Amino acid sequence: MPWEPNKLERERLEKLERLRQRGIDPYPNRTERTHSAAQAVADFLAAEAENIPVEVTVCGRIRAKRGPFADIYDGSGKIQIYIHKNNVGQDTFKTFQKDIDLGDFVQVRGEVFRTKTGEITVRATELKVLAKALSPLPVIKEKVVDGKVVRYTDFSDVEERYRQRYVDLAVNPDVRERFRTRARIIRATRDFLDSLGFLEVETPILHPVYGGAAARPFVTHHNQLHQDLYLRISFELYLKRLLVGMYDAVYEIGRDFRNEGVSFKHNPEFTQLEFYLAYSDYHGMMELVEKLFEHVAREVTGSTTITYQGHEIDLSPPWRRITLRQAIREHTGIDYAEHPDADSLREAMRKAGYEARPDDSWGKLIDHLLGSQVEPHLIQPTFVLDYPRDISPLAKMKPGDPTHVERFEFFIGGMEMGNAFTEINDPLDQEERFLEMGRLYKPDSEEAHPVDEDFLRALRYGMPPAGGCGVGIDRMTMLFTDQSTIREVLLFPHLRERG
Repeated sequence: MPWEPNKLERERLEKLERLRQRGIDPYPNRTERTHSAAQAVADFLAAEAENIPVEVTVCGRIRAKRGPFADIYDGSGKIQIYIHKNNVGQDTFKTFQKDIDLGDFVQVRGEVFRTKTGEITVRATELKVLAKALSPLPVIKEKVVDGKVVRYTDFSDVEERYRQRYVDLAVNPDVRERFRTRARIIRATRDFLDSLGFLEVETPILHPVYGGAAARPFVTHHNQLHQDLYLRISFELYLKRLLVGMYDAVYEIGRDFRNEGVSFKHNPEFTQLEFYLAYSDYHGMMELVEKLFEHVAREVTGSTTITYQGHEIDLSPPWRRITLRQAIREHTGIDYAEHPDADSLREAMRKAGYEARPDDSWGKLIDHLLGSQVEPHLIQPTFVLDYPRDISPLAKMKPGDPTHVERFEFFIGGMEMGNAFTEINDPLDQEERFLEMGRLYKPDSEEAHPVDEDFLRALRYGMPPAGGCGVGIDRMTMLFTDQSTIREVLLFPHLRERG
């Protein structure tokens, strides 16, 4: 649909045309920036005591105008500029007053000085338009309430903020800082694993057979090869192939894609960390997870104590460990060991007032109790151990217990943050587990796990004992930025089409 400008946009189009009529290119190819806003301020402060002149060329977006003064912002922050006709000439001064709007990008050259009110400012001798903004940004007003800066804006529709994230970022510095924090979290995660000798790798996104998690994939088609492919739902099976190939410690940070529902903690595409360590197990993974979160917390916040949704959370090791059976018994009163089949457990759940879907397996019923009745209460870091075999096709069985496997999930702030196993390295056991899943679930079930023949072939060459773990980077970011929904930590979250 063609753009239909509103009244304010039509006025800006008229200003655009006036600039062009005066021979001013409102979108020039080149800039001559010498300093960011922060660099200009820093250089001035360093030279101020000795009264050494500091000449700069700064560029940025105009966010406020007050007579001959304006505030321009770039990625480093803000600096004030001073435009006076005696310094830039009558024509440029008139352009600044009449045809340059809030939101426009400009380049300013001049000497830095301090105003009578103490504001560090660039006294412009040259002003150049870099980009004329045709649509006005939302107006943001700030007030200090109880010592904190509170921002008020007419851009308050949450969904519109997600749809127009570029506007959200342009007017909300706290949102920009949130995504800088996300980058620091990922960098700290890499530093931690690299320091332990892990090798960062990249594995395929397009898979001929999907696997490694219980999820429905997105399907695409390669035209030349006449082959259906799947966007990966997990890195697991490829990373474990690398253990076969004699890498002892590998990890990957990247996108997974799952064709399932959206919620405050789910998005169809999301960022995952998976790491695998030879000669380890799920106990070793617990120790690594504790140390990882401790390291990231110190690097990002300077402390191992954070606040999430009103809760003070201590991330320092050791974390609480509890079996899945104990956790469910503690929060529901149901001891699922007393109900060893799906029908018996389903009846016990219904008697206790809990939802019990008729087609769920024994393990899925237990998992539903965990998610609905236990997870919201796990605020402090908690490892929940030992999961049903029938929902864990890639984890080794617990010795002496054919119904459970060596698997844990860990929870912080009332949400699951990650999942780990002692990995199966017996190719015959793994093949039987795949086949068992095929018998247990319908072909179109999200829990169905197709047989990956090449992965089984890899295991037959021998894979060392290993532990593996997956951690949701988006949820990790939610935790460290105190956000209650995943959409606040994704630059461009998936949204429904407008009705």
